[in-house]
Amino acid sequence: MGDLLSHLAEDGSAKMVDVSGKPVSKRVASAEATITLQPETISRIGANQIAKGNVLATARIAAIQAVKRTDELIPLCHSLPVQHVEVDFQTGNDCIRVRCQVATSAQTGVEMEALTGASIAALTIYDMCKAIDKEMSISGLHLISKTKEPL
Repeated sequence: MGDLLSHLAEDGSAKMVDVSGKPVSKRVASAEATITLQPETISRIGANQIAKGNVLATARIAAIQAVKRTDELIPLCHSLPVQHVEVDFQTGNDCIRVRCQVATSAQTGVEMEALTGASIAALTIYDMCKAIDKEMSISGLHLISKTKEPL
């Protein structure tokens, strides 16, 4: 951790990093979050028996919307041309693992977009199931990978 924090000016104030001199590269990032639910809730999600509607379809759309608006939610994020978002769900006996992958061609990465997408998908599942499951928890939000390739 010998590097200086890039979002701090010399006087300690917050600043947006200047990426104008960086070349445009293909950038891809993946993030993951896990929501733990009761097995009965998982079963009802799979059978599309949640009163608010199709939980995973709604969570996927919410994640995509969140990815596209990350710069509005996190003050020092750059506005990026999101070119692809993929949201997948892996359902276990008592949890759903959300994975969000984001791609762009830009001068900075899409880690924050992937993390935002994964977290909002998990929060959407929580919101849609809160009436029937009072023991849900969200954990393990983390970046899985990020890549940068020259164009």
